[in-house]
Amino acid sequence: MANLIQADGLMEKLTILSDAAKYDVACTSSGVQRGGDGKHMGSTSACGICHTFAGDGRCISLLKILLSNECIYDCKYCVNRVSNDVKRASFTPEEVCRLTMEFYRRNYIEGLFLSSGIIQSPDHTMGLLYETLFLLRSKYHFNGYIHVKGIPGASAEVVEIVGYLADRMSVNLEMPTAEGLRTAAPNKVRKNILSPMRQIQNGIKESRQYHGISSMKSRVYIDEKSYYEQMAQINDSYERLKDYQQGIKAIKEKRAEKTALTEGGLTVDGLLEGRMTRVGLTEGTSVTREAGELSRPDRYFVPAGQSTQMIIGATGETDYQIMAVTEALYQRFEMKRVFYSAFINVNQDSALLQTPQGPPLLREHRLYQADFLLRFYGFQADELLSEEHPNFDEQIDPKCDWAVNHLELFPVEINRADYYTLLRVPGIGTKSAKRILAARRHAKLDFTDIKRMGVVLKRAIYFITCQGHMMYTTRMEKEYITRQLVYGERPLQLLLPEAGSQTYQQLSLFGNNY
Repeated sequence: MANLIQADGLMEKLTILSDAAKYDVACTSSGVQRGGDGKHMGSTSACGICHTFAGDGRCISLLKILLSNECIYDCKYCVNRVSNDVKRASFTPEEVCRLTMEFYRRNYIEGLFLSSGIIQSPDHTMGLLYETLFLLRSKYHFNGYIHVKGIPGASAEVVEIVGYLADRMSVNLEMPTAEGLRTAAPNKVRKNILSPMRQIQNGIKESRQYHGISSMKSRVYIDEKSYYEQMAQINDSYERLKDYQQGIKAIKEKRAEKTALTEGGLTVDGLLEGRMTRVGLTEGTSVTREAGELSRPDRYFVPAGQSTQMIIGATGETDYQIMAVTEALYQRFEMKRVFYSAFINVNQDSALLQTPQGPPLLREHRLYQADFLLRFYGFQADELLSEEHPNFDEQIDPKCDWAVNHLELFPVEINRADYYTLLRVPGIGTKSAKRILAARRHAKLDFTDIKRMGVVLKRAIYFITCQGHMMYTTRMEKEYITRQLVYGERPLQLLLPEAGSQTYQQLSLFGNNY
């Protein structure tokens, strides 16, 4: 049974719930450019809200917490599962708002990442997340970046209204395959995960069709006076229930009657019947119908797109299966990002794969590299891997792994190859490929030129020629090149044009050869 001891103080809650959120890795750049409007607090920058350092040296961060680590589910991989004996804590929506605003005023954060365990039911939990975002946007006038986790199994109406308050939403896929999900999370159903993904995808598409992709309009939120009036309206519409979240149950009843539910100026109407109407919100005015349909909101639906996360190494999926699922998510659900989380066996559950050597961090790293190949380099999953070759070689990166298995396509002539052929050469990225195309219009390129353009020659030299010649004579054999890439078994002297001979030497603490 779960530990019934509850955290009391706000700092104790923050300690517990921020630590519990560390297993969710889906934090990324915002993708939203929205400046301050002089009325609300905060803004977002497209350069990113993430745990990283920007090019100008700024440390960009966000408050990453769970609303609660209480959960009714018993997922075998989760430290917060109901059968675990851990100390439980839950924030109220007001407490999350206060923390966010106080951290923001002190310049500790630039946004909020909010997830939660399942409290009572998916609808109840999603309703709490909605109330938190509603308070932040309306009462506290927070205009900064918010990434919220969608709760699988929550009703489409609640997901809909949350989508107009958040910048990014994500629904965790958890396991790459349905079989793995049944093994590791018996309380979760694949359909309940994919349904909100599809809903968010359609909402984003319709919102961009209406507003335009590049015209990122400022959000419009109701003022503080209107907030109190509309909160009273919420209580009335929910039959004066003591807890606002219990009113989420009324959504299903009203949906069955095909009626509209008004919550704080947000109108939801017939979503599951495929109607194209969406939430309408204007400052100081109510939602009205024009020409027989709802007026559209002056804001985007999930403007930064949606993402998801998969746990790697808990069940027996191959890299080929994982990349096939990833490719399908990008193509069919238009995901902004797919994240991979190396399995940490915190529960030592016998139903999951044991990890005596620790989390498969190197495998996670290779999957991220392969993910970039799918998104930016024109690769497909069945090119990188196959049923006969189901896993990446962890000793070399996926592009090198693909290249050594397709040596019949190499070497590539730098001065003649097209853009996508250049992208398939290990050591050549998108920027260096564009630089090569631009520079070779004016002169023939050699190895010195492409090195200055950012090409990583220690990988590229086995797969390219310049003006018909390789950098040095090599054997086009898989085993030989793989050894060279893994161990760096190269000749001690590499002759670079116009550079003379180069030899290795011991670094000196007192010289300038750093």
